[in-house]
Amino acid sequence: MLKYIIIDDEPLAHEIIEEYCSMLPHLQLEKNCYSAMEAIQYLNKSTVDFIFLDINMPKLKGLDLLRTLSNPPATIITTAYKQHALEGFELNVVDYILKPFSFDRLVKAVNKVSEIQLSKTVSKEITSETSTRFFIKGDKKYHQIDLKDLLFIEAYGNYTKLFLKGEMIVSHEKISHYQSILREDNFLRVHKSFIVAIDKIKFIEGNSILINEYRIPIGQTYKSNVNKLYNI
Repeated sequence: MLKYIIIDDEPLAHEIIEEYCSMLPHLQLEKNCYSAMEAIQYLNKSTVDFIFLDINMPKLKGLDLLRTLSNPPATIITTAYKQHALEGFELNVVDYILKPFSFDRLVKAVNKVSEIQLSKTVSKEITSETSTRFFIKGDKKYHQIDLKDLLFIEAYGNYTKLFLKGEMIVSHEKISHYQSILREDNFLRVHKSFIVAIDKIKFIEGNSILINEYRIPIGQTYKSNVNKLYNI
């Protein structure tokens, strides 16, 4: 069962999405939010698998809402404005569908969420079983990565850079992929562009982390995650 919420200031949009989703038995509506602020309050206390998110809302726009969330759920943008599509995909939204949309178009978007959730489940099982090693594709080769050697990961457009002891490898996966498969008690997202190995942190100073000779920035929306390391 996939749990979702709808974030849109238009009641009619809620009715259409609810009607379509009611025909998909594996979906469960958790809440209707009519503003971004209402959604933030809910998401600070509750967890869902994905959200339907409108862009043009009063006070706080939909994409600005995504920027405030340190670990946003999978997101399907539903909007009448196609000009924000690139910006949306840069924020790793799952799909961007234009109003008015058909039932078939919504199903296609939801199927993408289902595939991501399945991939996360399988990846976590594989990571748990293999414990310390996995393979990545980079430079037309498959590299075996030993997690004990992984210092941090940096987003690199649609790719990522994996910094290891003594080398750096460019991976064909986005940083969101690694956040989904790495154990949260060993690796921490500290910036929209960085995941660090907690046991490799030398020290934390101001808004940066030092690992070996690398100084890694701490993003404002991720600062609370970092603070938990030393119980502030």
